[in-house]
Amino acid sequence: MAAPNGNAARSARPSSKPPIREFDLTGTSADLPDPTRHAYRKDLADVALAGRVIASHYAAPVARELRRDAPLRSEPDCDAELVIQLAAGDAFDLLDNRGGWVWGYAGPDRRVGYVKEEALV
Repeated sequence: MAAPNGNAARSARPSSKPPIREFDLTGTSADLPDPTRHAYRKDLADVALAGRVIASHYAAPVARELRRDAPLRSEPDCDAELVIQLAAGDAFDLLDNRGGWVWGYAGPDRRVGYVKEEALV
């Protein structure tokens, strides 16, 4: 049905298009954060690193504590490189938990690595 002025009637519904967000894409970063002190992988990164690293997902660390002494490993494997030996009571900021291993920041220096899940409170 035509409007009195000859134009088609317009819908009063708001646009379903999301607002445009502007950001710069400058290519691969030459100065990525130190992965031993900043938690990021291709599949997951600390939300504090959003905008600095690219990951499929971002997560906020969840504060935990070690219930016993435990090694922090570079990979989720008992034979992986030892990053640091952690003590009972050390803080652990958990970002991922799967297969009996947790990944995140640990110890007084907030080193990144994996600990057996059973070591956490």
